[in-house]
Amino acid sequence: MDVSTPSVARMYDYLIGGTDNFSCDRTACAELLRIAPSTRELALINRAFLIRAVRYLAAECGIRQFIDHGSGLPTRPNVHQVAQDVAPEARVVYLDNDPMVLAHGRMMLQENLATTAVVDADLRHTDEIFANSEVRRLIRCDEPVAALFVSVLHCIPDHDDPWRLMRNVAGRLPSGSYLVIAQLASGNAALRREVTEFMQRTTGGRWGRVRSFAEVDRYFENLEPAESAAPVEVSQWCPDTDLSPRQATQEWIEYGGVARVG
Repeated sequence: MDVSTPSVARMYDYLIGGTDNFSCDRTACAELLRIAPSTRELALINRAFLIRAVRYLAAECGIRQFIDHGSGLPTRPNVHQVAQDVAPEARVVYLDNDPMVLAHGRMMLQENLATTAVVDADLRHTDEIFANSEVRRLIRCDEPVAALFVSVLHCIPDHDDPWRLMRNVAGRLPSGSYLVIAQLASGNAALRREVTEFMQRTTGGRWGRVRSFAEVDRYFENLEPAESAAPVEVSQWCPDTDLSPRQATQEWIEYGGVARVG
């Protein structure tokens, strides 16, 4: 584990108030907050969106299978806790390839191995993920699945084609499944360049880029948006309270939503 180079997962952990981060991550976050002052609120908004989306899918759509791509460090409530609060039989697979995420995730799930798993996987390799023994153990191919891509697609560079990834995953899911998508986006081209260059430099290249709203809209092509006519700033997706975090400034946002496959 490299503790001298900032990790996207650990930076996110720090921004939402976690403790699984190092000095290098906190220093990087301080610089990111200088560039984009609303980043801490943005991270909290994103986490709240993830919780609402999972609860909605379990309670309103009857989804009992979840694959969390790029799950990050465990933060309560986690996806399986939210889903199993609605339906104790719900099954969740967490995917990540960060060593710290994998270690903490497996420790967290020691008492819940029957319905959850943490898998070491590169989210870009869809065929390998669906062939994994733990994924096959928990995810039934004849039942709807929720595939979560929450605040992770900006880590995928253009040459790895995140739009094709969304099409590939959607093509592997049974009819009635859902994609949950949120990606860092901005209408400010200069800020997109500055943050992208900073994050690529800071994380040793483990980063894609901040994208425009039109580029994020492309993820939703041929999908049916749920509870919203189009992707939105995610605090606006089915808000459950007026007290939820709000960004003081709008230099960038988490932009996305929930969409039905087939």
